Amino acid sequence: MTTTVTIIGAGLGGLVLARVLHVHGIASTVYEAEPSPDARAQGGMLDIHDDNGQLALEAAGLTGEFRDLVLEGRQAMRILDRDGTVLLDEPDDGTGLRPEVQRGELRALLLDSLPAGTVRWGHKVSGVRALGEGRHEVTFADGTSVVTSLLVGADGAWSRVRPLLTGATPEYIGSSYVETYLLESDTRHPAAAKVVGGGSLMALAPGKGILAHRERGDTVHTYVALSESPDWFAALDFADPAAVTARIAGEFDGWAPDLTALITDSDTAPIHRPLYALPAGHRWGRVPGVTLVGDAAHLAAPNGEGANLAMYDGAELGRVIAAHPDDVEAALAEHERAMFPRGAEAATDGARLHGLLFGDDAPHGLVAAFTDDDQTP
Repeated sequence: MTTTVTIIGAGLGGLVLARVLHVHGIASTVYEAEPSPDARAQGGMLDIHDDNGQLALEAAGLTGEFRDLVLEGRQAMRILDRDGTVLLDEPDDGTGLRPEVQRGELRALLLDSLPAGTVRWGHKVSGVRALGEGRHEVTFADGTSVVTSLLVGADGAWSRVRPLLTGATPEYIGSSYVETYLLESDTRHPAAAKVVGGGSLMALAPGKGILAHRERGDTVHTYVALSESPDWFAALDFADPAAVTARIAGEFDGWAPDLTALITDSDTAPIHRPLYALPAGHRWGRVPGVTLVGDAAHLAAPNGEGANLAMYDGAELGRVIAAHPDDVEAALAEHERAMFPRGAEAATDGARLHGLLFGDDAPHGLVAAFTDDDQTP
Protein backbone atom coordinates (compact mmCIF):
# COMPACT_ATOMS: atom_id res chain seq x y z
CA MET A 1 0.00 0.00 0.00
CA THR A 2 1.57 3.29 -1.10
CA THR A 3 -1.06 5.66 0.30
CA THR A 4 -0.11 7.29 3.60
CA VAL A 5 -2.95 7.17 6.10
CA THR A 6 -3.77 10.58 7.56
CA ILE A 7 -4.99 10.41 11.16
CA ILE A 8 -6.43 13.42 12.96
CA GLY A 9 -5.92 13.19 16.72
CA ALA A 10 -3.15 11.69 18.87
CA GLY A 11 -5.39 10.12 21.47
CA LEU A 12 -5.26 6.42 22.26
CA GLY A 13 -7.39 5.36 19.28
CA GLY A 14 -5.38 7.30 16.72
CA LEU A 15 -2.07 6.16 18.17
CA VAL A 16 -3.06 2.48 18.26
CA LEU A 17 -4.14 2.78 14.63
CA ALA A 18 -0.78 4.33 13.69
CA ARG A 19 1.10 1.63 15.61
CA VAL A 20 -0.82 -1.29 14.08
CA LEU A 21 -0.29 0.18 10.61
CA HIS A 22 3.43 0.49 11.40
CA VAL A 23 3.54 -3.15 12.50
CA HIS A 24 2.13 -4.04 9.06
CA GLY A 25 4.61 -1.81 7.24
CA ILE A 26 2.08 0.90 6.35
CA ALA A 27 3.01 4.55 6.80
CA SER A 28 0.76 7.04 8.57
CA THR A 29 0.90 10.61 9.80
CA VAL A 30 -0.92 11.76 12.91
CA TYR A 31 -1.86 15.44 13.20
CA GLU A 32 -2.49 16.69 16.74
CA ALA A 33 -3.69 20.12 17.88
CA GLU A 34 -1.72 20.08 21.13
CA PRO A 35 1.75 21.67 20.82
CA SER A 36 3.61 18.80 22.51
CA PRO A 37 3.08 15.43 24.22
CA ASP A 38 3.18 17.12 27.64
CA ALA A 39 0.97 20.10 26.83
CA ARG A 40 -1.74 18.97 29.25
CA ALA A 41 -2.54 16.26 31.76
CA GLN A 42 -3.91 13.12 30.09
CA GLY A 43 -6.56 12.12 32.60
CA GLY A 44 -6.56 9.49 35.30
CA MET A 45 -6.74 5.72 35.56
CA LEU A 46 -7.93 3.35 32.86
CA ASP A 47 -8.98 -0.26 33.34
CA ILE A 48 -7.88 -2.06 30.19
CA HIS A 49 -10.36 -4.81 29.32
CA ASP A 50 -9.39 -8.27 28.18
CA ASP A 51 -12.01 -8.35 25.39
CA ASN A 52 -11.05 -5.12 23.59
CA GLY A 53 -8.32 -2.85 24.98
CA GLN A 54 -5.90 -5.68 25.70
CA LEU A 55 -6.57 -7.21 22.28
CA ALA A 56 -5.74 -3.86 20.69
CA LEU A 57 -2.43 -3.65 22.53
CA GLU A 58 -1.67 -7.24 21.52
CA ALA A 59 -2.28 -6.31 17.87
CA ALA A 60 0.09 -3.38 18.41
CA GLY A 61 2.76 -5.77 19.72
CA LEU A 62 2.90 -3.98 23.07
CA THR A 63 1.46 -6.44 25.57
CA GLY A 64 4.68 -6.84 27.57
CA GLU A 65 5.30 -3.11 27.75
CA PHE A 66 1.67 -2.52 28.76
CA ARG A 67 1.95 -5.08 31.57
CA ASP A 68 4.92 -3.13 32.93
CA LEU A 69 2.62 -0.12 33.41
CA VAL A 70 -0.06 -1.96 35.41
CA LEU A 71 -0.58 -0.67 38.95
CA GLU A 72 -1.15 -3.70 41.12
CA GLY A 73 -4.15 -3.70 43.45
CA ARG A 74 -6.00 -0.90 41.71
CA GLN A 75 -8.86 -3.17 40.60
CA ALA A 76 -10.15 -3.08 44.18
CA MET A 77 -13.53 -1.32 44.37
CA ARG A 78 -15.96 -0.19 47.03
CA ILE A 79 -19.45 1.33 46.93
CA LEU A 80 -20.61 3.54 49.80
CA ASP A 81 -23.78 5.24 50.86
CA ARG A 82 -23.73 8.98 51.55
CA ASP A 83 -23.16 8.39 55.26
CA GLY A 84 -20.04 6.35 54.58
CA THR A 85 -21.64 2.93 55.03
CA VAL A 86 -19.77 0.37 52.92
CA LEU A 87 -22.32 -1.48 50.76
CA LEU A 88 -19.85 -3.42 48.62
CA ASP A 89 -16.12 -3.95 49.04
CA GLU A 90 -14.37 -6.05 46.39
CA PRO A 91 -10.61 -6.62 46.58
CA ASP A 92 -8.40 -6.81 43.51
CA ASP A 93 -8.81 -10.47 42.58
CA GLY A 94 -5.48 -10.58 40.79
CA THR A 95 -6.94 -12.01 37.58
CA GLY A 96 -5.73 -9.14 35.44
CA LEU A 97 -8.91 -9.11 33.36
CA ARG A 98 -9.19 -5.35 33.80
CA PRO A 99 -5.81 -4.11 35.06
CA GLU A 100 -5.42 -0.40 35.79
CA VAL A 101 -2.87 1.91 34.19
CA GLN A 102 -2.37 5.65 34.04
CA ARG A 103 -3.76 7.05 30.77
CA GLY A 104 -0.77 9.36 30.34
CA GLU A 105 1.71 6.51 30.72
CA LEU A 106 -0.16 4.37 28.20
CA ARG A 107 -0.22 7.24 25.72
CA ALA A 108 3.52 7.78 26.20
CA LEU A 109 4.11 4.07 25.51
CA LEU A 110 2.21 4.33 22.23
CA LEU A 111 4.02 7.51 21.21
CA ASP A 112 7.40 5.91 21.89
CA SER A 113 6.43 2.90 19.73
CA LEU A 114 6.04 5.03 16.59
CA PRO A 115 8.77 6.13 14.18
CA ALA A 116 10.10 9.62 14.81
CA GLY A 117 8.05 12.26 13.03
CA THR A 118 4.87 10.20 12.82
CA VAL A 119 3.01 12.67 15.07
CA ARG A 120 2.93 16.28 13.92
CA TRP A 121 2.27 18.44 16.97
CA GLY A 122 0.66 21.89 16.91
CA HIS A 123 -1.60 21.08 13.95
CA LYS A 124 -5.06 22.23 14.92
CA VAL A 125 -7.59 21.48 12.19
CA SER A 126 -9.45 24.54 10.94
CA GLY A 127 -11.31 22.91 8.07
CA VAL A 128 -11.79 19.71 6.10
CA ARG A 129 -13.29 19.47 2.61
CA ALA A 130 -13.94 16.74 0.07
CA LEU A 131 -12.09 16.99 -3.25
CA GLY A 132 -13.83 14.09 -4.95
CA GLU A 133 -12.84 10.50 -5.70
CA GLY A 134 -12.17 9.81 -2.02
CA ARG A 135 -9.62 12.59 -1.62
CA HIS A 136 -9.83 15.22 1.14
CA GLU A 137 -8.00 18.39 2.06
CA VAL A 138 -7.31 19.13 5.71
CA THR A 139 -6.43 22.73 6.57
CA PHE A 140 -4.68 23.70 9.79
CA ALA A 141 -4.82 26.86 11.88
CA ASP A 142 -1.25 27.76 10.89
CA GLY A 143 -2.34 28.04 7.26
CA THR A 144 -0.81 24.79 6.06
CA SER A 145 -2.82 21.97 4.54
CA VAL A 146 -2.54 18.34 3.47
CA VAL A 147 -4.38 16.33 0.81
CA THR A 148 -5.05 12.68 1.54
CA SER A 149 -6.87 9.74 -0.02
CA LEU A 150 -7.37 7.98 3.35
CA LEU A 151 -8.51 10.20 6.22
CA VAL A 152 -9.34 8.94 9.73
CA GLY A 153 -10.97 11.12 12.36
CA ALA A 154 -9.66 10.06 15.76
CA ASP A 155 -10.31 13.53 17.12
CA GLY A 156 -12.81 12.88 19.87
CA ALA A 157 -16.15 14.28 20.90
CA TRP A 158 -15.99 17.46 18.84
CA SER A 159 -14.44 15.87 15.76
CA ARG A 160 -13.74 18.17 12.82
CA VAL A 161 -13.76 15.14 10.51
CA ARG A 162 -17.22 13.85 11.54
CA PRO A 163 -19.20 16.42 9.48
CA LEU A 164 -17.84 14.81 6.31
CA LEU A 165 -19.90 11.75 7.25
CA THR A 166 -22.86 12.90 9.32
CA GLY A 167 -24.60 15.90 10.79
CA ALA A 168 -24.95 14.26 14.22
CA THR A 169 -23.52 16.26 17.13
CA PRO A 170 -23.03 15.36 20.81
CA GLU A 171 -25.74 16.33 23.27
CA TYR A 172 -25.41 16.98 27.01
CA ILE A 173 -26.51 13.90 28.96
CA GLY A 174 -27.75 15.84 31.99
CA SER A 175 -24.73 15.43 34.26
CA SER A 176 -21.25 16.82 34.69
CA TYR A 177 -18.13 15.86 36.58
CA VAL A 178 -15.99 18.24 38.61
CA GLU A 179 -12.42 16.99 39.02
CA THR A 180 -10.36 17.34 42.20
CA TYR A 181 -7.08 15.82 43.42
CA LEU A 182 -5.58 14.96 46.78
CA LEU A 183 -1.78 14.80 46.59
CA GLU A 184 0.33 12.82 49.08
CA SER A 185 -3.00 11.65 50.40
CA ASP A 186 -1.75 9.03 52.85
CA THR A 187 0.20 11.61 54.84
CA ARG A 188 -1.66 14.87 54.13
CA HIS A 189 -5.25 13.55 53.85
CA PRO A 190 -5.22 10.21 55.71
CA ALA A 191 -8.95 9.99 56.52
CA ALA A 192 -10.02 10.60 52.92
CA ALA A 193 -7.30 8.27 51.61
CA LYS A 194 -8.49 5.53 53.97
CA VAL A 195 -12.11 5.76 52.79
CA VAL A 196 -11.00 5.45 49.15
CA GLY A 197 -8.87 2.40 49.87
CA GLY A 198 -6.43 0.89 47.42
CA GLY A 199 -8.49 1.14 44.24
CA SER A 200 -11.72 2.92 43.36
CA LEU A 201 -14.58 4.37 45.41
CA MET A 202 -18.14 5.20 44.41
CA ALA A 203 -20.25 7.07 46.98
CA LEU A 204 -23.65 7.61 45.41
CA ALA A 205 -27.11 9.09 45.82
CA PRO A 206 -29.84 9.99 43.32
CA GLY A 207 -28.54 12.71 41.01
CA LYS A 208 -25.06 12.95 42.50
CA GLY A 209 -21.98 11.06 43.53
CA ILE A 210 -18.33 11.14 44.54
CA LEU A 211 -16.18 8.83 42.40
CA ALA A 212 -12.52 8.50 43.36
CA HIS A 213 -9.53 6.41 42.34
CA ARG A 214 -6.09 5.94 43.81
CA GLU A 215 -3.52 6.68 41.13
CA ARG A 216 0.23 6.06 41.09
CA GLY A 217 1.74 6.65 44.51
CA ASP A 218 -0.76 8.16 46.92
CA THR A 219 -2.56 10.58 44.59
CA VAL A 220 -6.35 10.38 44.82
CA HIS A 221 -8.22 11.59 41.74
CA THR A 222 -11.90 12.42 42.30
CA TYR A 223 -14.79 13.03 39.93
CA VAL A 224 -17.68 14.78 41.68
CA ALA A 225 -20.85 14.06 39.72
CA LEU A 226 -23.88 16.35 39.69
CA SER A 227 -27.02 16.05 37.58
CA GLU A 228 -27.37 19.76 36.86
CA SER A 229 -27.95 21.78 33.70
CA PRO A 230 -25.24 23.55 31.71
CA ASP A 231 -26.70 26.85 32.92
CA TRP A 232 -26.22 25.76 36.54
CA PHE A 233 -22.53 25.14 35.93
CA ALA A 234 -22.17 28.27 33.79
CA ALA A 235 -23.25 30.33 36.80
CA LEU A 236 -20.19 29.11 38.73
CA ASP A 237 -17.04 31.22 38.45
CA PHE A 238 -14.29 28.64 38.02
CA ALA A 239 -11.79 31.49 38.15
CA ASP A 240 -12.62 31.55 41.88
CA PRO A 241 -11.72 27.99 42.97
CA ALA A 242 -12.62 28.52 46.64
CA ALA A 243 -16.12 29.72 45.82
CA VAL A 244 -16.72 26.87 43.35
CA THR A 245 -15.41 24.30 45.82
CA ALA A 246 -17.72 25.62 48.53
CA ARG A 247 -20.70 25.61 46.16
CA ILE A 248 -20.05 22.06 44.96
CA ALA A 249 -19.44 20.81 48.50
CA GLY A 250 -22.73 22.40 49.54
CA GLU A 251 -24.54 19.95 47.27
CA PHE A 252 -23.24 17.18 49.54
CA ASP A 253 -24.32 18.70 52.83
CA GLY A 254 -24.89 15.96 55.39
CA TRP A 255 -22.61 13.45 53.69
CA ALA A 256 -19.82 11.77 55.66
CA PRO A 257 -16.96 14.25 56.28
CA ASP A 258 -14.35 11.80 54.99
CA LEU A 259 -16.21 11.79 51.68
CA THR A 260 -16.74 15.54 51.37
CA ALA A 261 -13.05 16.03 52.17
CA LEU A 262 -12.39 14.68 48.67
CA ILE A 263 -13.96 17.95 47.51
CA THR A 264 -13.11 20.49 50.18
CA ASP A 265 -9.47 19.44 50.72
CA SER A 266 -8.52 19.36 47.04
CA ASP A 267 -4.92 20.34 46.32
CA THR A 268 -5.89 21.55 42.85
CA ALA A 269 -8.50 23.92 41.47
CA PRO A 270 -11.77 22.22 40.47
CA ILE A 271 -12.18 21.45 36.76
CA HIS A 272 -15.59 21.21 35.07
CA ARG A 273 -16.07 18.18 32.78
CA PRO A 274 -19.53 18.24 31.15
CA LEU A 275 -20.68 14.89 29.79
CA TYR A 276 -21.95 14.51 26.23
CA ALA A 277 -23.04 11.63 24.00
CA LEU A 278 -23.89 11.01 20.38
CA PRO A 279 -27.26 9.36 19.64
CA ALA A 280 -27.15 5.67 20.58
CA GLY A 281 -26.76 3.54 17.47
CA HIS A 282 -25.42 6.50 15.48
CA ARG A 283 -24.12 5.48 12.04
CA TRP A 284 -23.65 6.87 8.55
CA GLY A 285 -23.52 5.74 4.93
CA ARG A 286 -20.20 4.90 3.32
CA VAL A 287 -18.31 8.02 2.23
CA PRO A 288 -15.24 7.28 0.10
CA GLY A 289 -11.83 7.87 1.64
CA VAL A 290 -12.83 8.76 5.21
CA THR A 291 -13.93 7.13 8.46
CA LEU A 292 -13.91 7.64 12.24
CA VAL A 293 -12.74 5.78 15.35
CA GLY A 294 -13.39 6.18 19.07
CA ASP A 295 -15.43 9.04 20.51
CA ALA A 296 -15.54 10.73 17.13
CA ALA A 297 -17.69 7.80 15.98
CA HIS A 298 -19.65 6.71 19.07
CA LEU A 299 -19.26 9.09 22.02
CA ALA A 300 -21.27 7.67 24.93
CA ALA A 301 -21.94 8.23 28.62
CA PRO A 302 -18.92 7.09 30.66
CA ASN A 303 -18.98 3.34 31.29
CA GLY A 304 -15.32 2.33 31.29
CA GLU A 305 -15.42 1.37 27.61
CA GLY A 306 -14.53 4.63 25.85
CA ALA A 307 -10.74 4.30 25.79
CA ASN A 308 -10.93 0.54 25.30
CA LEU A 309 -13.24 0.87 22.31
CA ALA A 310 -11.14 3.65 20.80
CA MET A 311 -8.05 1.44 20.92
CA TYR A 312 -9.96 -1.56 19.59
CA ASP A 313 -11.41 0.56 16.76
CA GLY A 314 -7.90 1.71 15.87
CA ALA A 315 -6.45 -1.79 15.97
CA GLU A 316 -9.26 -3.29 13.90
CA LEU A 317 -9.11 -0.49 11.32
CA GLY A 318 -5.36 -1.01 11.02
CA ARG A 319 -5.91 -4.74 10.58
CA VAL A 320 -8.48 -4.40 7.78
CA ILE A 321 -6.43 -1.77 5.95
CA ALA A 322 -3.50 -4.19 5.98
CA ALA A 323 -5.80 -7.01 4.83
CA HIS A 324 -7.05 -4.97 1.85
CA PRO A 325 -3.91 -3.13 0.69
CA ASP A 326 -5.32 -2.46 -2.77
CA ASP A 327 -8.93 -1.72 -1.82
CA VAL A 328 -9.30 1.07 0.72
CA GLU A 329 -13.08 1.19 0.36
CA ALA A 330 -13.44 -2.50 1.18
CA ALA A 331 -11.35 -1.93 4.30
CA LEU A 332 -13.36 1.07 5.45
CA ALA A 333 -16.67 -0.67 4.80
CA GLU A 334 -15.57 -3.72 6.80
CA HIS A 335 -14.38 -1.48 9.65
CA GLU A 336 -17.68 0.39 9.86
CA ARG A 337 -19.86 -2.72 9.63
CA ALA A 338 -18.13 -4.11 12.72
CA MET A 339 -17.78 -0.80 14.60
CA PHE A 340 -21.42 0.34 14.41
CA PRO A 341 -22.93 -2.48 16.49
CA ARG A 342 -20.22 -2.45 19.15
CA GLY A 343 -20.55 1.33 19.45
CA ALA A 344 -24.32 0.98 19.81
CA GLU A 345 -23.91 -1.66 22.51
CA ALA A 346 -21.48 0.54 24.44
CA ALA A 347 -23.87 3.50 24.24
CA THR A 348 -26.72 1.39 25.61
CA ASP A 349 -24.51 0.06 28.39
CA GLY A 350 -23.30 3.56 29.19
CA ALA A 351 -26.82 4.90 29.54
CA ARG A 352 -27.75 1.95 31.75
CA LEU A 353 -24.72 2.43 33.98
CA HIS A 354 -25.43 6.15 34.26
CA GLY A 355 -28.90 5.26 35.54
CA LEU A 356 -27.47 2.81 38.07
CA LEU A 357 -24.96 5.38 39.31
CA PHE A 358 -27.25 8.38 39.66
CA GLY A 359 -30.84 7.16 39.25
CA ASP A 360 -33.59 7.11 41.86
CA ASP A 361 -32.34 3.82 43.33
CA ALA A 362 -28.69 4.85 43.69
CA PRO A 363 -26.55 3.36 45.13
CA HIS A 364 -28.59 0.21 45.75
CA GLY A 365 -29.31 -0.50 42.08
CA LEU A 366 -25.59 -0.52 41.33
CA VAL A 367 -24.87 -2.83 44.26
CA ALA A 368 -27.55 -5.20 43.00
CA ALA A 369 -26.00 -5.17 39.53
CA PHE A 370 -22.68 -6.29 40.99
CA THR A 371 -24.13 -8.93 43.26
CA ASP A 372 -26.90 -10.37 41.03
CA ASP A 373 -25.51 -13.13 38.82
CA ASP A 374 -28.00 -12.19 36.11
CA GLN A 375 -26.80 -8.59 35.82
CA THR A 376 -23.58 -6.83 34.99
CA PRO A 377 -22.96 -3.14 35.73
